[in-house]
Amino acid sequence: MFDYQKNFKTAVAAVRTEGRYRVFADIERIRGDFPQATYYSANGPREITVWCSNDYLGMGQHQAVTDAMHAAVEKVGAGAGGTRNIAGTTHFHVKLEHELAELHGKESALLFTSGYVSNEATLSTISHILTDCIILSDELNHASMIEGIRGGRSAKLIWRHNDLDHLEELLSVLPRDRPKVIAFESVYSMDGDIAPLREICDLADKYNAFTYLDEVHAVGLYGPEGGGIAQRDGISNRIDVIEGTLGKAFGVMGGYIASTSAFVDAIRSYASGFIFTTALSPVLVAGALASVRYLRGANELRVRHQDRAAKLKATLGAAGLPVMPSVSHIVPLHVGDPVRCKELTDFLLERHDIYVQPINYPTVPKGTERLRLTPSPLHTDNHIAVLNDALNDAWAELRLQYAA
Repeated sequence: MFDYQKNFKTAVAAVRTEGRYRVFADIERIRGDFPQATYYSANGPREITVWCSNDYLGMGQHQAVTDAMHAAVEKVGAGAGGTRNIAGTTHFHVKLEHELAELHGKESALLFTSGYVSNEATLSTISHILTDCIILSDELNHASMIEGIRGGRSAKLIWRHNDLDHLEELLSVLPRDRPKVIAFESVYSMDGDIAPLREICDLADKYNAFTYLDEVHAVGLYGPEGGGIAQRDGISNRIDVIEGTLGKAFGVMGGYIASTSAFVDAIRSYASGFIFTTALSPVLVAGALASVRYLRGANELRVRHQDRAAKLKATLGAAGLPVMPSVSHIVPLHVGDPVRCKELTDFLLERHDIYVQPINYPTVPKGTERLRLTPSPLHTDNHIAVLNDALNDAWAELRLQYAA
């Protein structure tokens, strides 16, 4: 008889052996006190400081967001009641899609249940609609983009990360009349680097290619209204499709695309990941709508956010800690070994009440394991000083390597 459970256990054991088995921390965020949270440890609950949240601006705690969600649940109840095609399109969904289209200067937008789903569903559907399509994908694109491209089963070419010469080399040998999609991100969340959007658009124009931009780690955070790097650089009109999330800087949940009415209508009509999924709860949509509206007029939060990131990089760098180069709000700290990375994060949590998760393979390549620190506007100078002291204690105690 085939032993199913043995095979599952063997698969997990392999991950443990490599030192990259993931342990979930049982935490509870404290409303109104971000970045503080309660950690439910084996020895009982205690307060910790969170340094790895993707709620980059603390909007998941913001009064405007929570008030909107309370009002929505009182008005319409908890769930959407079905898929978007079957009773699940509430007035909240319609208003949020209009708001997102306006944010990005596009004709239309479409909500999905997550950023992962919006990438996977949209990219796979593009391949089905565009006959003989070829997708040119940056080698560091997110897993959701990779799965979408794979699921579409179109031809694909991988271009070296942010390498414009390599991208042009690949484009130049393709027939001009063949459909070509350049898929890339703006902010790459593990290294914190930013793609050369304008130059990519120049190549798309030159070789008659369609552009698909993932802005999930940039929406809410960059641009005068939080429209992302494309808005910051004044080139949103040159991007054919902008994909974003509601679960990071906007602090709630969900994903979306913004584009022309024709494109959005085609995805709405063909994408299985949209058609056959229950719509987002109107309570979540109401919170996201409040967050988007608030952040469009709250540039001071974005300024403060960048200030905190710069302060953290400077502080850790001055201490000789191995801060990896980053031009964005992401602050990666190199460790280079999955076992040591886990030891480090356990040390910080147990000895200093600081919570940050190890980032190991397959999220990053083997040998580049790291901490990924995400300062927010609500992290104070004292938070940064305490973290710096804790990291230096950990580096000395665990005998980790400082910057060269």
